[in-house]
Amino acid sequence: MPILLLMSLGIIAGLLSGLLGIGGGLVMVPLLVALGHPPLQAVATSSAAIVLTAASGSLENWRQGRLAWRSLLGLGLPSLLTVQVGVWVANDLPERALLFSFALFSFLNVYLMGWSNQVRRGKSGAVAGWLSHPWVARCLTGGLSGVLAGIFGIGGGVILVPFQMLLLGESIKPAIQTSLGVILITSIAAALSHGLHGNVLWGVGLCLGLGGTIGVQVSTRLLPKLSDRWVNVLFRTLLIVLGLYTLWRVYH
Repeated sequence: MPILLLMSLGIIAGLLSGLLGIGGGLVMVPLLVALGHPPLQAVATSSAAIVLTAASGSLENWRQGRLAWRSLLGLGLPSLLTVQVGVWVANDLPERALLFSFALFSFLNVYLMGWSNQVRRGKSGAVAGWLSHPWVARCLTGGLSGVLAGIFGIGGGVILVPFQMLLLGESIKPAIQTSLGVILITSIAAALSHGLHGNVLWGVGLCLGLGGTIGVQVSTRLLPKLSDRWVNVLFRTLLIVLGLYTLWRVYH
């Protein structure tokens, strides 16, 4: 596959990664499937590419003083314990089931984003009880992101952002910046585990990751200049488009 094509796709994924805190896997996985790779191989290779993209974006966020270390560790450590569960599930899922699950999860997160925004505006009740405790919320959110990183190769960002908003009361920009740091932790663990199973195309992942490092440097600088409203719209639009596209892949 042409190196320039892969790097261009990586740049697009990197731009979205820095803007939305998703690691880029939501873009890389469907694109790799569209280019003819089996879904499991696409998931595994995406995990490897995300390592470079997330490292580059997190470094820039740290340089800007926008990385919350307490939240990063509180979310990242549980994800390390659960990412292997996701890899195990991904290896046992049929290809169509993996794609269908990916699509459903995209649509679920559109709803979660809407609920999170309503909670922040006081138009809906927040999650109460033991789930609202900061450390419980962090362990739950980080643990879920680890499972999803292993299953879908998405780094877990699509759960990290809405759940930080919903359970921890974060606004969307800090949630995105923390998400990118946690994704670095989960993607390293997922890529190593998928590599041991022989699922990773390391050359393809390297080209995508190098392109991603370029794109994420642009978007991490752009994010602070955008309004929360526009970031929300971009996030939810991306989820809907990718969910519809993945469903189309299931039935064609």
